[in-house]
Formats: sequence, structure tokens, C-alpha cells
Amino acid sequence: MNTPPRRVEHQQTDRGYVPVYATGVVEQPWANYSATDHQVWDTLFQRQRELLPGRACQEFMDGVARFGLGDGGIPKFAELNKVLGAATGWEVVAVEGLLPDEVFFDHLAHRRFPVSWWIRKPDQLDYLSEPDLFHDLFGHVPLLLNPVFADYMQAYGRGGMKAFAIGPEALMNLTRLYWYTVEFGLINSKDGMRIYGAGIVSSKGESIYSLDSASPNRIGFGLERVMSTRYRIDTFQQTYFVIDSFEQLFEATRPDFTPIYAQLREVPAHAAGDVLDGDRVFTRGNREGWATNADT
Repeated sequence: MNTPPRRVEHQQTDRGYVPVYATGVVEQPWANYSATDHQVWDTLFQRQRELLPGRACQEFMDGVARFGLGDGGIPKFAELNKVLGAATGWEVVAVEGLLPDEVFFDHLAHRRFPVSWWIRKPDQLDYLSEPDLFHDLFGHVPLLLNPVFADYMQAYGRGGMKAFAIGPEALMNLTRLYWYTVEFGLINSKDGMRIYGAGIVSSKGESIYSLDSASPNRIGFGLERVMSTRYRIDTFQQTYFVIDSFEQLFEATRPDFTPIYAQLREVPAHAAGDVLDGDRVFTRGNREGWATNADT
């Protein structure tokens, strides 16, 4: 009898949540999902489907439609992989929870996207301290059908393996790039400002805040600017970086980052809410409601 996969989550301590890591790939236990699990998926999906048209970029919306993510209940990874593999050569792999950096980078470098097999509980619809199935699958996977973004993600994985070998400062610089693009990126599309970051499209609150609120900055993307900017993990973002196209994002990953890491070591990081003289400013935030404690 096969042992069912674990549900690996952060541990709550007197110092807050402590990350707990898993490393292995598991089979998606689709037959073991409860009616409540499927209802949570359907509730979250329906909420975002009603909210995202006119907010999320067309490439994301096209991906959602191609996968048929709204057909009812938690999707089967094997069925998604038939579509994904044919389109861009990527595949979804089921994991038990948060992965160590080097394991995560290796998956991306080999065009595998890790998705936590488990989904949040009904009382966690609006906030979860770590990625679950809905965030990983709905938030990230639709854009992997876009060839340019798919190539960017693979390039990021390869770059991550190099940064891990260089050291923790380089790894932090690269983590900031992922945070401000893959997780919380905006795009200045032909249709206007749109969302593409997974952390936004999978969140009702941030889907609204990122585009409508007067509080955050919205600043044009610059590679070194992003890699030297701290970020928030406990609140909505104080700054969103805006790309002009996915081609711009992919081209930014072509250079060898080694000299960039060396250069960034010599200068202090910028605070999450800073606006610099050379920034291309779409919106200068009014800073309303910003937390005052330290950034990551």
C-alpha cells in the first residue's frame, strides 16, 4: 500500500512562522481530495474569474482558458501536462510543500514547475502564509503556456543554480527578481496596466490593491533596480515593478549576472517603498497604510 504524501506546512512558534522544507516529488493524490477540497478550489477560482478580466494580462487569461481550469474541482496534473508539454515542454510536478532553493532551481532549469498537492482550508480563503495548490497552479501555471515567459522561467532556474553556488548575497539579489516579477509583477500592456504576477492573480485583495490603490508605487522595470530592492512578505507590496513586455523580461536574463552581483555588493539595498531619481514612475504612492517595520 502506498503511503500518502505529507502536507508540509510552516510551523508556528513564539517567533512566528518557521519555514519547513520538503524535497521530494510525489504523485498527486487526486482520488483522496475531499468534497471540501474541491469546493475550496471552485470558490477561489470563481472569485478570481469574476475579478480578473480587465485586470490580468491577456496571456494569463488565455492560459486559464486553454487549461480549462474552471471545469469544476481540483484539476488533475496529468491532464494539464498533456496541454503544457505540447505547448512549451514544461510539466507540473506535485510536491509536499516549500522546496529548498537549490531543489526549486533545479526543477525550473529542467522545465518542471513544482505545485503543492494540498489546498488551503475553508477558513484560509483570503490568506495563507505559504504557497498551496491554488497559488501554485492557478497563479503560476497558466503563463507557462506562453513561450517567452516559459523560457524566462527556465533561464531563472539556471541563474538560480549559479547564484546558489556564488553565495547568499547573490541569492538574495536573484530572489528579489523573482519576487518583483514572477510573484508580484505588473505589465504595461497595449490594453493598459495589467497583472501577471502569481501572488497577485491568486489573491482577491491584491488583485484590487495592485491596480486601484493610491498607496503603492508603480515603477518601470530595471534589472539592477529590482535586484537591489527589498520587499514585504507580510503586507501588500509598497512598490510594484512594471515591465513593457515578456520579451523585455526574458532579454534581461541573458547577461551573466556575476558582475552584477559584484556591483550590488558595493551598494546598500533600497527600501521597499523608495522612489529614486532615475526611476520611470507610473504612480508615486501616497504611502497610506504602509507598515513601518523592516523589509526583507
